Amino acid sequence: MSREVLLLVDALAREKSVARDVVFVALESALASATKKRFKDEVDVRVSIDRETGESESFRRWLVVPDGELEDHDIQVILTEARKQIADIQVGDFIEEELEPIEFGRIGAQAAKQVILQKIRDAEREQIINDFLERGDNLLSGTIKRLDREGAVIESGKIEARLSRDQMIPKENLRVGDRVRGWVSKVNREGRGPQLFMSRTAPEFIMELFRLEVPEIEQGLLQVKAAARDAGVRAKIAVFTTDRRIDPIGTCVGVRGSRVQAVTGELAGERVDIVLWSEDPAQFVIGALAPANVSSIVVDEEKHSMDVVVDEDNLALAIGTGGRNVRLASELTGWQINIMTAEESAGKQEAERANLRATFMNKLDVDEEVADILIDEGFSSLDEVAYVPLNEMLEIEAFDEDTVNELRDRARNVLLTEAIANEEKLGSTTEDLLSLEGMDRELAVKLADANVHTRDDLAELAVDELVDATGLDEERAKALIMKARAHWFENESA
Repeated sequence: MSREVLLLVDALAREKSVARDVVFVALESALASATKKRFKDEVDVRVSIDRETGESESFRRWLVVPDGELEDHDIQVILTEARKQIADIQVGDFIEEELEPIEFGRIGAQAAKQVILQKIRDAEREQIINDFLERGDNLLSGTIKRLDREGAVIESGKIEARLSRDQMIPKENLRVGDRVRGWVSKVNREGRGPQLFMSRTAPEFIMELFRLEVPEIEQGLLQVKAAARDAGVRAKIAVFTTDRRIDPIGTCVGVRGSRVQAVTGELAGERVDIVLWSEDPAQFVIGALAPANVSSIVVDEEKHSMDVVVDEDNLALAIGTGGRNVRLASELTGWQINIMTAEESAGKQEAERANLRATFMNKLDVDEEVADILIDEGFSSLDEVAYVPLNEMLEIEAFDEDTVNELRDRARNVLLTEAIANEEKLGSTTEDLLSLEGMDRELAVKLADANVHTRDDLAELAVDELVDATGLDEERAKALIMKARAHWFENESA
């Protein structure tokens, strides 16, 4: 039998182009399955085949579990009983009992062959996937093998990939036999069937297409920094180069638009705006809103947002059909963009000024004139009044040294009083909420005011409730609630 085993292993390894060890493992699994059929109950069997001689050994085994946690005596044994046989055995080890080896010729040959071939097919598929991934190529091109309700199965050589409906470009009419290209978005190593998943709607797909069409990108002379898409309709990509001899936008457009047209043709006519990337966020946003012209821009670092002012003639262009232009510009730059007219901007600034004036007057106990002087000098919070360098405040012509010191003392006293009050509010706030990713003490205080003291309290809120309670934008509120709920799903999985 041992010689037959070695000949079988060598033959299958050569035929399927897989390692001999893969065939040995498959054969061990087949022999173990056949051996189990000797028993009426479900048992755990291990078969070991010597890689040099082909001789096999079979063992029935029991997993060692802690005392009091025995669930199935056919495959488990408690630690106390196990140590009667092996003194130093640990939980998680196995007690084994040698069995009489099964005769290879008596195995249900067809069943064994199926097990072996399936294992080899799995190994082949894994090898094919690994070979593809090692090439570092995220684009896959192939032929549509079949279409179903879930989408399409793409065949590329020996590789099969799934292109789901939601990853197809809307209104794109694909048929069996068509050649399509997509970005490999996911690799699934579990289960059978297609193990690669493709996307034709992901921003990464358009970035990869430009890398194919523009040699300067492949050569490292030009970089595609970011992309945003409304698949099948419009896209924006941001490009950058440190080589002053290269025009990034013109290079991507190509002679008479040849390069960008090639990408557009692959994307079912999707219009592509090419934007110059900039380290200056404001400049980047101005470029991303093209073709609209921007009159002025106000950056709010704390809220990670920008108020962009355009004139009436550019308003519709900046917003775009259905808000598409400003939405894509926001996705491309990573900033929240608020489009407004000069009149709306002036109204907003006046409202903010009025709120700040009221804060200074109430908190610092000063009149309107002093509050306006602070605002005109660029102060926007009590922290700045309290802790800005003394010499900077002394440069304010309207204030003498005594006034400056008095304002600083008042601001510090207010901040200290508020800090003590906030700590008292947080007295019933649990550590799991305070340590939650995305949480800070200021936000925790607002939640405490809304009677939200634990992670579960937060998890039970609806997005609109959290927005109303804290003033967060909807996206951040949604992300925070999902973080708070994460432990629920972990517990369910466990």
